[in-house]
Formats: sequence, C-alpha cells, structure tokens
Amino acid sequence: MSQNVRIGTRASALALTQTGHVADAIARLGDVEIETVRVRTDGDRLAGSLSTLGGTGVFVTALRDALLEGRCDVAVHSLKDLPTADPDGLALAAVPPREDPRDALCARDGLALAALPAGSTIGTGSPRRAAQLRAARPDLEVVDIRGNVDTRLGRVAGARSTAAPDPDKPSPRGDLDAVVLARAGLARLGRLDAVTEVFDVDVMLPAPGQGALAVEVRGTGIGVDADSPLADALRALDHRPTRLAVLAERALLARLEAGCAAPVGALAELDDVTGTLTLQAVVARTDGSQVLRRSAFVQQVGAGDRATDEAAARSLGENLAELLLEAGAADLAELGAPR
Repeated sequence: MSQNVRIGTRASALALTQTGHVADAIARLGDVEIETVRVRTDGDRLAGSLSTLGGTGVFVTALRDALLEGRCDVAVHSLKDLPTADPDGLALAAVPPREDPRDALCARDGLALAALPAGSTIGTGSPRRAAQLRAARPDLEVVDIRGNVDTRLGRVAGARSTAAPDPDKPSPRGDLDAVVLARAGLARLGRLDAVTEVFDVDVMLPAPGQGALAVEVRGTGIGVDADSPLADALRALDHRPTRLAVLAERALLARLEAGCAAPVGALAELDDVTGTLTLQAVVARTDGSQVLRRSAFVQQVGAGDRATDEAAARSLGENLAELLLEAGAADLAELGAPR
C-alpha cells in the first residue's frame, strides 16, 4: 500500500523546482504519493540584507515549524541555508547528489570577470562573494542586491528575463553590468544560458553546503518508520560523498562560529578512487584587501562504517578551522556571529 507524504517547501521558483526534483526522486524510489505544502518564510517576506534579517535561519525556521507541528512530513531546504546547530526533534534524513557548487558570473555582452571594464557594477547579496570579488578585481563596484533569480538577472544591462519582477521587492532593471549567482540554482531553473563565466575555486570558493539540498524529517536518525516506503526512498536518495563533503564544510563553519555576514567559503570533495576527502577554505576581509586560504585532507573515508566516516569528515572541518584561526582568521572576519 502506498504512503502519502507531504513535502514542505518555500514558495520561490527555485525552491519549488528543487523540491520537485526531490519529490520525483522519492516517488521513484519508494511507493509513495506526494503532496507539496508551500510555506512562506521571513526570508521571502522581508526586505533587507540577509545579515540584517537575522541570518540564514530566516529561510528555514518557518519550514521547520511546519514540520514539527505536523503540517508536513518532509522539508526540503537549500543546505547552505541551514544553521549549523543541530535542531531539536529533527533529523537530516537525506542529502541528494550535489549540483556543481561553484559561483557563476552573469554579465552584459557575454563578458568574463577579467574583461569587465574598471568601474563596472557587479551585484551580489553575499559578503563572501563580495569579498572575493573585491580581492580579484578591486577596481569594480560591488552592489548589495536581493531578490529572486529572475529579479537579479533582470538587473543586468541587456539581460532577458523569463518572469516579471517581484512586485514585493521592486528593483531597477538593467542598472548593473553583472551579477553573481550560484551555478546550481541557475542549472535547476534552466538558466545556464545567462552564465558568462563559472568561477574557478581559486578565484571564488562557494558557501559551505552550496549546490546541495537537505531533506529533513521529524525524529532522530533517518527520522521515520524504518520499514516505511518513505524510509526506503530516503535511504536510497542519500548520497554519501555529498553528505561527507557538506559535513566537513559545516563543521568548519561551526568551529569558526561564522554567521551569514562572515566572508567564509569552503568546499570539500571526496575522491571515490583514493578515499581522500579534501577541504579548501577561505576567510577574507570584507573589502577584499586580505584573503586567507588553507586546505587539508583526510584519507580512507567514504567506503567504511558510516559513523566513522562522518566523524572523520567533521574532524577535518574542525581541524582546518583551527588552522585558519591560528593563522589570524578572526582578525579578518567577524567570527562568533549567530549561526
């Protein structure tokens, strides 16, 4: 007998698309029928920069409340939006395979970053991206922006938009030379045509968890009846290399006590052949005048006991954070902020 499953999601186009991918996968992997429950979060409702709204949790709290209150059975988040502290009563049941986590430039006239004329305006709402942009091109003007993907793309001179601007967050159109967005979101929305350059990680490290999705449920462990069709589907959906990578990245972020306003980037990658998990991280001054990079790795992970592998991934993140702190990371960025 099939199981009815209600999946909670934010109502933005990107969130609905991401949730749709997860819903399709769960339906394919288990005998379940899916109902989507839309939840409006503070991050969708309020204007202003992410740091002034209270951090990454503004996109998560309402969804988690809906899950805890029984209004949905599963919640789907962009993993980079999740606070690093473990929530009471909820479990991260699955981390699907990750999209390319890198950042992408969407510029007028097909220009790459190096080709933008001095004084060009480039929009982003991320202090992490802004700091790394200023480090790479201090002659550009970085403009703080918010809004959905189409709203941001619409601010690039000469750009086409597939949707009308968000009436709740009006903004000028065509007033910027470029914007920076996550490549993963553009890929999921079918908007890779807008990308003029995908940044190498030597230029811009992504946010911890960027490109990955998080599937949360009530409870602990897998969080649902271990013998249910939903549990079967979640076990099959979980991608160990992605889970280990984001565990390392988030452990680094937690040890640094870095909030949303801290310009911190991190990317972990697991080599399936050698079993080596490598983590790169960057901490920068917001003006881009100083950039601190470090990397570390751990071997023999990915094919053994799950608990042992996850502990190794977390230790990797914590140890690299210690190296950054010893090298002066706290002098460059506002650490110890809410997470």
